[in-house]
Amino acid sequence: MSTTIAPVGDPQQPASVPRARRLLPRLARPCAAVLSGLMLYASFPPRPLWWLVLPGFALLGWVLFERRLRAAFGLGLLAGLGFMLPLLHWTGEEVGPVPWLALAAAEALFIAVGCIGISAVSRLAGWPFWAAAVWALDEAVRARVPFGGFPWGRIAFGQADSVFLPLAALGGTPLLSFAVVLCGFGLFEAVRRFRIRRATGELPRLAAAATAAAVLVPVAAALASQPLVDDSAEDGTATVAAIQGNVPRLGLDFNSQRRAVLDNHANRTEQLARDVKSGKVPQPDFVLWPENSSDLDPYRNADARIVIDDAVKAIGVPTVVGAVVEPDTGNLRNTLIQWDPDKGPVATYDKRHVQPFGEYMPMRSFVRVFSSDVDRVQRDFGPGKKVGVFDLSGTYVGLVTCYEAAFDDAVRDTVEHGAQLIAVPSNNATFGRSEMTYQQLAMSRVRAVEHSRSVVVPVTSGVSAVIRPDGTVVQKTKMFTPDALVDEVPLRSSLTPATRMGPLPEGVLSLLAVIGLGWVAARAVRVRRGR
Repeated sequence: MSTTIAPVGDPQQPASVPRARRLLPRLARPCAAVLSGLMLYASFPPRPLWWLVLPGFALLGWVLFERRLRAAFGLGLLAGLGFMLPLLHWTGEEVGPVPWLALAAAEALFIAVGCIGISAVSRLAGWPFWAAAVWALDEAVRARVPFGGFPWGRIAFGQADSVFLPLAALGGTPLLSFAVVLCGFGLFEAVRRFRIRRATGELPRLAAAATAAAVLVPVAAALASQPLVDDSAEDGTATVAAIQGNVPRLGLDFNSQRRAVLDNHANRTEQLARDVKSGKVPQPDFVLWPENSSDLDPYRNADARIVIDDAVKAIGVPTVVGAVVEPDTGNLRNTLIQWDPDKGPVATYDKRHVQPFGEYMPMRSFVRVFSSDVDRVQRDFGPGKKVGVFDLSGTYVGLVTCYEAAFDDAVRDTVEHGAQLIAVPSNNATFGRSEMTYQQLAMSRVRAVEHSRSVVVPVTSGVSAVIRPDGTVVQKTKMFTPDALVDEVPLRSSLTPATRMGPLPEGVLSLLAVIGLGWVAARAVRVRRGR
């Protein structure tokens, strides 16, 4: 007697193939989540691929649509890691992978929590609007907590070359981010509705109108905002010089080369003075040095004071010098000093948003367990309190030191206090030849449009740039190359709607997100009670 066993599946294929086929659908959404994050990263400078953000959010919309909250958290975490790990790679340039991985993971957790909210509101009518508002709320929280927040990676900062950029002048970076995210989610909803109609023949008019609005309203609003982008000279012009002195070596050791860095900037300024005298370049009205161009305190170090004073006298115009000031007691100060060729230092601005784990060290003993580099910060920097606006030869220049360019209030405050031009002195030497300097330059371009101001970015080692109020870069340097940019820039004093409204657009979008989430929660409670 014989027994015949019926074959299961294709007898020509291994038995594991059906199992693999069952596994593929389970992997589709996790892989798509990572891919969506990578697309968001790829939309940021130095790549001119801003449009990738749209399919990136369309894919994220598919990943999160009507997912359970626990699944949404996991998928959101994958998307956040796909976005933040490559975007923030520069943070580990000289200190190894631990700080980079920790920061990227922390930012990805914020995104994961936001994705829970996006999944929740995806069950509401017109969900792309609610979901984009949740993303705006998530960015607002991430820009404030913990330790004063970390706004890096805000979607608006990847849109310096985008057709959506004029929205920055209408409602600032929160509105710009919201519009881009809305358009991306709207694209997914359009595809979803098309597939439903093809399968069932049904397409409710209200749903069709909401879907079309999600895609078209951001584009139409951007086109309607174009007249707000203006680079004309309302208050005349000023000729400004930005000095890039360079550093002798890359990395954290640049701080041990303080005298060499100072000499580089002084020498390049004196070279500029000779070029002016020979007629090669026009005489600037004022000169901007970068952040950390003098890490020797000129109030305590006579040699540093003489070097700076000689250079400023040579060029013969007010010069802004970035210095580390060491008070007898208390914290260090990251200070910009207005240096007059006749009177010497006459005014100062202390950086208000100091960088946690870079300029000051929270939880020092805990962080030391993971990295001995914590002890490189031996004395913490303290934040300033006053808004920085210098009167330089009759031009009111708003001061935003490096990291502060990521914070809405730090830039807006200077314009509200009368700045006709914005200066962003920066020091990127610690981050080598990474993408950091390009990401920061894009921020400055967005800020130029947001507040309709020329922006000048002097950097120790690159990329320094001169930016028009329409976000156009008219001059820039190469990385780690001594240089001096001299340009006649338009001065403006009118206020854009974004400047006038201040934090209001962000508040409205955050409130919209809270209303949507509250609506979902209330509906869930009613369902549980059997109503």
